[in-house]
Amino acid sequence: MSKITTELLLERAVPRSTRLRKIETLNLSKLQLKTGDLDPRLFSRLRHLQKLDLSDNLLDKFPNSLTLPDLRVLNCNNNKLEDVTALKQFPLLEELTYENNVYLTLNDDYKVMFLLQNLRLLNGKDITKLANHVRRVNSRKLTSKVTAHWEKFFRDQLPEKYTAEQVKSIKKKFLKSVQTNVVYGPSSLSEFTRWRVKMIAEEFLAYSLGLELNSDTEPEEKMDENEEESTESTESIVTVTPSKRKRNHSKSSPGNKRSKSQANTEEEAEDVSAEPLHFLQCHSKGNSREDFKTQLWSCVFEPVLDSGARKDPIVSSSRTVATCGGESVCLIDCETGTVLKKYKVATEEFFSVAWTTLTMVISDSRKKAHNILAAAGRRGIVKLIHVAADFCYGEIKAHKKPIATVCFSPTQETHLFTASYDKRIALWDIGIPDCDYNFKASQLLVLEAASIPLRIALVPTCPEQYLLAGCEDGCFAWNIKLDKGQKSRPFEAIFQFPDDESMTTSHRVDGLAFLNDDVVVSKSSKPGCIYLWSWSRSFDAKGKGCQRTMSAVILAELEWSTTDMSYLTLSTCPAKDYVFCGDEKGSVWMYNLSSYITAWSSAKGKRSERRISPTQILKWPELRVNGEQPPEILVNNVVADPAFTYLVVLTSVNITAIWKKS
Repeated sequence: MSKITTELLLERAVPRSTRLRKIETLNLSKLQLKTGDLDPRLFSRLRHLQKLDLSDNLLDKFPNSLTLPDLRVLNCNNNKLEDVTALKQFPLLEELTYENNVYLTLNDDYKVMFLLQNLRLLNGKDITKLANHVRRVNSRKLTSKVTAHWEKFFRDQLPEKYTAEQVKSIKKKFLKSVQTNVVYGPSSLSEFTRWRVKMIAEEFLAYSLGLELNSDTEPEEKMDENEEESTESTESIVTVTPSKRKRNHSKSSPGNKRSKSQANTEEEAEDVSAEPLHFLQCHSKGNSREDFKTQLWSCVFEPVLDSGARKDPIVSSSRTVATCGGESVCLIDCETGTVLKKYKVATEEFFSVAWTTLTMVISDSRKKAHNILAAAGRRGIVKLIHVAADFCYGEIKAHKKPIATVCFSPTQETHLFTASYDKRIALWDIGIPDCDYNFKASQLLVLEAASIPLRIALVPTCPEQYLLAGCEDGCFAWNIKLDKGQKSRPFEAIFQFPDDESMTTSHRVDGLAFLNDDVVVSKSSKPGCIYLWSWSRSFDAKGKGCQRTMSAVILAELEWSTTDMSYLTLSTCPAKDYVFCGDEKGSVWMYNLSSYITAWSSAKGKRSERRISPTQILKWPELRVNGEQPPEILVNNVVADPAFTYLVVLTSVNITAIWKKS
């Protein structure tokens, strides 16, 4: 029996090679290889391998972690393979042959067609049309049947307050029942149907009851038939070349921005604290894989429910994120990279999404907390989506011009703020839908702005009294207390910031967030300018009158890119004292400010004399999409989950990048 060694791999490369990472074609046929001979640690060094011949061996299965990110062609003829599901680890596979494996059947053919989204040739035959049918039509029909089975036979069996044991019991009964009773297609495909039904049922339970998915399943999105507003599976997978997975410490001086922080990409090989996990192209117009023009704008992590939440068992925050751009809103599992849901409106361009948790009456007067997603954009309409039910239950015609951003009140679950190009910020009570999804929305307040509001933030210490907004022509604050009689209100304060040797109020503020209860982080259109300033020391609540000018008490300035490009916004992770901001070259600048917080909290805290350098910069990895490099990449937005386990990066080229903290 031949054991695979580095020397053997170099010798069997076509043509012969001197380095493993240079091998693109490899012939390992007729070596009497068994599964145990395929060492994942050795194969992980074959980063650029595209063609692999393992024919005429003794393989009964594939190891689950061979790590061949660029594999396109695989020959497994004349082996003893019993299962094909491990092939899902090769998402770019285009050609696959496994003839003369006596244990494989037609059911296995259908499994690989579903698992491998790029597969074109199977055992020498073009399967493009059939594969599309399997991935879309077949999945849609089975999802509908699984959902109907739950609603008819199991939904009412679960009490309002259920124990873990009750959940475990009903899950076991439901999975057994649904696999037995849901039938679709010819009997020759019954094994494949049961496999898909189990997968869909587990994903359905994960949404409805917060159960964790089995690691061997690939959840499929639910779909409906509505042409204008629909949910569908359209994920395209983009791969990363791991040799570029490096980051750099920035220790450069204020007068020499970017010199050290970005110049040493090739030389440094430090251990990174965050690794690229997934690159997704899931907002394409018309589902086109050639779409590198759709801009992605907003993302927000789903709140964790007190019960029934979808959780990663390792962390305390949700790993599900909502993203928007172009005509669609997507729900993504950050760990698996699975697009769980996709909601699309053909005539819309979505700019912003926000979550709230409503306590809804579900049946028999029982109440249960559910997460609701609000999405808005160019049409000035807010869509309200009950994600667990996979249903857009209503809309609010909020503005006659586009909505730039939306956010919910942290204290009033039905209060939604919408900031529009009509130079107004409106406060809505979206109401709570009844069991038939009837609801009533009402406008509570209109805040008049001097220019277009781009970013809004409620003041953490008094979210029912003050709202801060970054606008096209400055940074403003409003009193939003509802016990005041005035329904339409001008701004109460405008803040001025340093401008060369003087102070100015006139500048575009395209990034705005609170780092903690007091520290505001704002980004100006002035090149390389991110300020940290104190809300409590800047805003004089005792003063009388509106439209007062107040000087922002600057605590520090962050070193950032020298670009003058606008709308590359920032975000914060308050629990970890982090600030994030992307740049015009696809990089993410990260600032850990925990060592500064104590000094800033002091009433006599002085401004940091020097600009604070980024703790690290995550460089955009080398990507190939359908064999080509994507165009110039701007990072429009970057957001971490509350526990800073995942970092979601939205770009100008229709690519969502997900990084995971090591």
